[in-house]
Amino acid sequence: MHRAVFDGMILLQAAARPLGPAAECLRLVKARRLQLFLSPEILAEVRDVLTRPRTLKKFPALTPDAVERFLKDVQSQAAIMDQVPHRFSLPRDPKDEPYLNLALASGAKYLVSRDRDLDPFKAKIWRT
Repeated sequence: MHRAVFDGMILLQAAARPLGPAAECLRLVKARRLQLFLSPEILAEVRDVLTRPRTLKKFPALTPDAVERFLKDVQSQAAIMDQVPHRFSLPRDPKDEPYLNLALASGAKYLVSRDRDLDPFKAKIWRT
């Protein structure tokens, strides 16, 4: 099974739009076609983003209960890496570092992100 790391925006979109393409990524995890890796740091960021007033205003279906159910479901399907070595730095956008480092540490084949800022680094990561 291929290993994957989803960035926070993919998880936000999956929670907010259960029929969208980001949610399809999670369906691949549930179908055991992908193994999703998460870390406590990433889970904390996703929880923070999902509970921000701006997010809740934009996506009213994301009630506190819905967010908790979503996070529990995602965690139950994922492999959680408690310790992720810091091997890759991205000074211009340090918020992306946890995803890059988790992808490296887990041996992920896929880093799923719509963040174009990560595109130039993806090929370099897999050769490291």
